[in-house]
Amino acid sequence: MALTKGKHIVKEIDGVLCTVVETGISLERMNFLKTLLEFNKFEVKSEKDETKVKPEADAETKIESKNVTFTIGVTDLVFNPMIAVYEQSLYRPEGGKVSVNFWNQQPETPGIPYYDYRKRNPSAVNEDEFLPVTHNYSTV
Repeated sequence: MALTKGKHIVKEIDGVLCTVVETGISLERMNFLKTLLEFNKFEVKSEKDETKVKPEADAETKIESKNVTFTIGVTDLVFNPMIAVYEQSLYRPEGGKVSVNFWNQQPETPGIPYYDYRKRNPSAVNEDEFLPVTHNYSTV
């Protein structure tokens, strides 16, 4: 996935310089990202990756739909998908901001973020408050 590397890659797709969002992805993943990025008003370019098929394979064993991969990019050369997702500057078509799980097409994990837990649960007991801090009692 593109969110595992923060490297900014620029490549020419369809004769236009583009920031590469992801490479080696399936058709379904490409359609998902294309819809999401076009909703966020980016101009999206995509191309088929070159696949190497063994010459001894006959026509019956070549399954085009499973072996074909795609590269997708946007014409905005400043765009970095990792930064855009983690700073939550992209929006979903159905409303809300794009999270890391949504970008990776994984199920969302419901829960309260760690920084809002105290605000929403003021009576919560923090176990760390009861542990003695030994460096406070040391003398020099």
